[in-house]
Amino acid sequence: MPNTYTQIYIQIVFAVKGRQYLISKNKREELHKYITGIVQNRGHKMLSIFAMPDHVHLLVGLKPNISISDLVRDIKSGSSKHINDNNWVVGKFNWQEGYGAFSYSKSQIDNVVKYILNQEEHHKTRTFKEEYIDFLVKFEIEYDEKYLFEWIE
Repeated sequence: MPNTYTQIYIQIVFAVKGRQYLISKNKREELHKYITGIVQNRGHKMLSIFAMPDHVHLLVGLKPNISISDLVRDIKSGSSKHINDNNWVVGKFNWQEGYGAFSYSKSQIDNVVKYILNQEEHHKTRTFKEEYIDFLVKFEIEYDEKYLFEWIE
């Protein structure tokens, strides 16, 4: 009986609502583990994750049994609930609507993992807005800036 074989690597990027700095360093590892659990429970492989105070990057080995939008919805809703249930922030935590999803070949994986894990150093010289727009340009994605994330200037 034939089977389905795939190799799909997607970097997903999304931001905290209002681009507030709400993900503290002391909660980062717990958030990484929680999001990794969501990804793995849906049958995918987490290759790399890093949460900055206002946004998250993850690299996932994606199975074709779920759409990227459904996976991101599950990650955002599940992690928001976890953050709110554990009172990590004053008020209600939410992720901003929208996300970026960028595909890579197997030969690029090591560099993408290093890039994601080096986020703190990377953001000493570049803003999230600069980084995100560079992704859109690099991947030749047409966009209208009024439909991008809300930016803190």
